[in-house]
Amino acid sequence: MDGLAGFWAQSDAIGRTVAALLLLMSIGAWVVILWKVWVLRRARRGLVEGIAAFWEAPDLAQASARAAALDPEGLLRPLIDAAAASAPAGTLQDRAQPGDQLTRRLRDALHRALAHLQTGQVFLASVGSTAPFIGLFGTVWGIYHALLGLGTGGAISIERIAGPVGEALVMTAAGLAVAIPAVLAYNLFGKWVGACEAELEGFAHDLRGLALAS
Repeated sequence: MDGLAGFWAQSDAIGRTVAALLLLMSIGAWVVILWKVWVLRRARRGLVEGIAAFWEAPDLAQASARAAALDPEGLLRPLIDAAAASAPAGTLQDRAQPGDQLTRRLRDALHRALAHLQTGQVFLASVGSTAPFIGLFGTVWGIYHALLGLGTGGAISIERIAGPVGEALVMTAAGLAVAIPAVLAYNLFGKWVGACEAELEGFAHDLRGLALAS
């Protein structure tokens, strides 16, 4: 048994396509994982420091500048701009109550910020849910391909079956090896995004109170 090398050497185009697909999924998942670790760590630190600096500023202009300087992912500035903006005259937005207009602008800005933080989550979830089945398909196809080859080669013995079947089973392990990091990262990032969402919602609520009091 030579593991994946033996499977690759004895497989056909379909088996090799499955192996290549799992490799690409693994590379893509790890690229997304490393990128999101960097982004979410910067976002969490920027939210804590930026919100604190905002409320310590003497006026809105300085508060906005300080928050933007400490927020590398640009999550706070859209909320601040939404709180200071006004609806265009003559539109349906302008016909709503000022408090409702403000709520709508803050909600839209919050949704855009969360969409930025959640980028890549769907890919990780897709890899985590499909990679085991792709690996299992590769195993089934490898066993089928191996048995066809054994059937045309004379008497079948356990020694002749064990090698090809064992190499095919490596594909199932490969599928799990691709899926498990993606699932763990998806769950961890969901927790981090939830913490950022709580910070942003609290900041949006406080901004709404500040804007209505002004």
